[in-house]
Amino acid sequence: MPRGREPRGPGQSVLSKFFRPVGSLRVAGSSAGSEASGGEGLQAAAPHTEQSCFSLNQFSASCKSFEGSQNISNTNLLNKRTKSIYTPLELQFIEMKEQYKDAILCVECGYKYRFFGEDAEIAAKELNIYCHQDHNFMTASIPTHRLFVHVRRLVAKGYKVGVVKQMETAALKAAGENKSSLFTRKLTALYTKSTLIGEDVNPLLKLDDPVDVEEITADVSDNYLLCICENKESLRDKKKGDVVIGIMAVQPSTGEVVFDSFQDSSSRLELESRVLRLQPVELLLPSDLSDQSERLISSITSVSLQDDRIRIERMESIYFEYSHAFQLITDFYARGMLDTTGSQQLSIILNLDKPVICSLAAVIMYLKEFNLEKILYNPSNFKQLSSEAEYMTINGTTLKNLEILQNQTDMKTKGSLLWVLDHTKTSFGRRKLKKWVTQPLMKSSEINARLDAVSEILLSESSVFGHIQNHLCKMPDIERGLCSIYHKKCSTQEFFLIVSTLSRLETELQALFPAIRCQVKAPLLQMALLEIPELLCPVKQYLKILNEEAAKTGDKTQLFKDLTDFPTIRKQKDDIQKVISQIQFHLQEIRQMIKNPHAEYVTVSGQEFLIEVKNSLLSSVPSDWVKVGSTKAVSRFHSPFIVENYRHLNQLREQLVLDCNAEWLNFLDHFSEYYHSVLKAVSHLATVDCIFSLAKVAKQGAYCRPVVQDKGEKIIIKNGRHPVIDILLGEQDQYVPNSTNLSGDKERVMIITGPNMGGKSSYIKQVALITIMAQIGSYVPAEESTVGVVDGIFTRMGAADNIYKGRSTFMEELTDTAEIIRKATSSSLVILDELGRGTSTHDGIAIAYATLEHFIRDVKSLTLFVTHYPSVCDLEKIYPEQVGNYHMAFLVNEEESEQQKGSEDEENPEFITFLYQITRGVAARSYGLNVAKLADVPEEILKKAAHKSKELEGLVNMKRKRLKSFARIWNINDSQELQKWNSVCETGDE
Repeated sequence: MPRGREPRGPGQSVLSKFFRPVGSLRVAGSSAGSEASGGEGLQAAAPHTEQSCFSLNQFSASCKSFEGSQNISNTNLLNKRTKSIYTPLELQFIEMKEQYKDAILCVECGYKYRFFGEDAEIAAKELNIYCHQDHNFMTASIPTHRLFVHVRRLVAKGYKVGVVKQMETAALKAAGENKSSLFTRKLTALYTKSTLIGEDVNPLLKLDDPVDVEEITADVSDNYLLCICENKESLRDKKKGDVVIGIMAVQPSTGEVVFDSFQDSSSRLELESRVLRLQPVELLLPSDLSDQSERLISSITSVSLQDDRIRIERMESIYFEYSHAFQLITDFYARGMLDTTGSQQLSIILNLDKPVICSLAAVIMYLKEFNLEKILYNPSNFKQLSSEAEYMTINGTTLKNLEILQNQTDMKTKGSLLWVLDHTKTSFGRRKLKKWVTQPLMKSSEINARLDAVSEILLSESSVFGHIQNHLCKMPDIERGLCSIYHKKCSTQEFFLIVSTLSRLETELQALFPAIRCQVKAPLLQMALLEIPELLCPVKQYLKILNEEAAKTGDKTQLFKDLTDFPTIRKQKDDIQKVISQIQFHLQEIRQMIKNPHAEYVTVSGQEFLIEVKNSLLSSVPSDWVKVGSTKAVSRFHSPFIVENYRHLNQLREQLVLDCNAEWLNFLDHFSEYYHSVLKAVSHLATVDCIFSLAKVAKQGAYCRPVVQDKGEKIIIKNGRHPVIDILLGEQDQYVPNSTNLSGDKERVMIITGPNMGGKSSYIKQVALITIMAQIGSYVPAEESTVGVVDGIFTRMGAADNIYKGRSTFMEELTDTAEIIRKATSSSLVILDELGRGTSTHDGIAIAYATLEHFIRDVKSLTLFVTHYPSVCDLEKIYPEQVGNYHMAFLVNEEESEQQKGSEDEENPEFITFLYQITRGVAARSYGLNVAKLADVPEEILKKAAHKSKELEGLVNMKRKRLKSFARIWNINDSQELQKWNSVCETGDE
């Protein structure tokens, strides 16, 4: 299904979408070769009709009446020129398409996969392949060995793709009762962006080159399927638009399941925060989502990259109703109700909030379509996304403003905090680091445990860490590989790669066991490294069962070394060997018949047991032998005995393949019993990878270990630098460091003024990012740093409207500010950048002043407040202990300004030199005209603006002078003093 397109409704027939007039032709790109239709498209099945809307049953009825009234002979029905009939293959496709209207179907036909009708046209456009008319449908085809490439391409474009395979083999079909009918086909897999798991979408892995494997198959980014459910009735005293929302996010490729339930206002900021943090590739939504949520979804999907839009799947709202969800979940978990585990699982689920339960039910129903519901069987692995006691609150606005996961320019990772910290070697390590970055810790003991581990790697001279890091470099994405095994969708190549990698890891860590015990001191590292071998212990026994060569080539018939535990396969192989022996024994008779004692069987083009006879000796060949082929020199035959036994042999071989496939699935099922323990080992390995990554960050130079404390609200930074800008500038342009000293019991608010482009926004972002890095457990870019644990970082910066949400620039400002006022505590860091600039000066000053005073007096949070309103700085006089005025230092180059002056009446903007240094005091002016000059605003406009600025400044100064004079005269009580003031005023007027 294309991005944003809803599935076709049940009333719209699939046939009307697929018929094209005879003779139409469409070419898109290069030819993919002729399609492999075989003989299946030749039999007449039904007349063609041009009705635009009808079902398959209606079609069948019209077919019978047409045949009865027209009395057309079979010869005419098979007329290829008119193409006025549906072939059996086309009817089979129509029947499947009725069931999967919203999917593009790839139908296996011999050595090709074919697309039909509208699917073919979409495939031709997106895959750049040949599309043409064949019988009644447009058709396009791809080779079977390139299926994984084309499926992934279509899925990446936002479509749902179904793979339809032949369920019968030629030999078994020939021996069966339905040998003259169409091949049975069945939809074996469906794929969307979040469900891209299985052999069809993974290429054959290059086992000898794990680095290449990583490049080919691993999608490093998360592939979350996010389900959203609203409960509008559960709120008391609710305002318009308020709602309780439950979400369930599933990542079938890694087995991760997270949930959350929260109250949200009409702005939907809470929902936005979670969507931005998870960055889902697919959304599962009810058909009647509220207008506010719909607007948010539209705004988020519109920002997504053109070729990487979030896919949206809709479900009927009835599936999100609690009564329906309760029944579905009870049935789903009833499979284990016979033991205590099943009842425990159900009790865990039923303790969740109602909207979460409704979301879970919808996810179960959706994943059943893909046979991926297995990951939901163990609710004890479900994790809550937001835990205020465990993780720092970073909402969606802060994620965007601080550019934590992606930059604001092109929405890529480069230029973000994640980009600075990510030096991981594995895909699963990268995914874990992303979680660490969006969920900074709240307990100093856990933070310091990470810092201890980073410090040890940084300072240790032990060779243990070098060995482990080298091993990490060669790892494929074993987390996703394990999940593929768990879903029983992996190939033998993938299984062997994953299990051999784990086995090798277990062996190497086992060898390092003594060194780890003696040399690794950090508890976090030691525990992880010592537990991994124990958790991976069962893996080796599965590797011993497999034949390495067969696993690498994908030959399941030779996969198992010892067949003692596989009696079905052993019996089948014995039967095959018996038939082969009979055929070999028959060779003695053949030699006597053709009077050639040295005759041997030959194999040509896959045909075995051929008897080769020179053309000059054809008279010796019995008349009942079947000629298979010939050249100028020889002819090749099968005797009647070989014909019969070779057919039987092929049937046995094909049955062996089916039996081996069944045993392979049982084998994977057995391995899955250890899935959770092995996954825990991979999680430990990801933690080690993240620690190595943070150690690499610490080695960059001029980074220090922060002191993190539970008690006391404080952020003290000596000569800190912005972590991203510091790297982007490089060594040639040094970033100017700045210090910060905020403390809950002393000065906790900084009011920052200064010229435009002076570095105010970079400074406040720097303070926030250093705080986040400290609570992640990373070293920070500063000489010294002390951080009292911050429970949340709230930001309001930037100026942009939101058309999708129907909000103006100023409305966006105030909505964000209102959310911060509701959520911030005395342990929070609040950053407000130019609040009030979206409206008139008086209203803006009033809002900025009142809001800041609220944070100083009532909330008592650590606050950085950037403003161009000098009046706001008066708060320092009212709260001298809590508030400090600062500005970004600059120099006014008066000499150049004087040289620019022409006549006395002509004004020019001052020349400003930015020093980018935070300094005490208030900047009297913002020097906006200097920015206009840097932006190449025309000279005449600048001069006019400078003149107007001077005029307005004089007017304001005159008003201030009069106000002061009025205040002075108001306080005079003596007539002599009044007379004296009057004479001074008269002198001034003259």
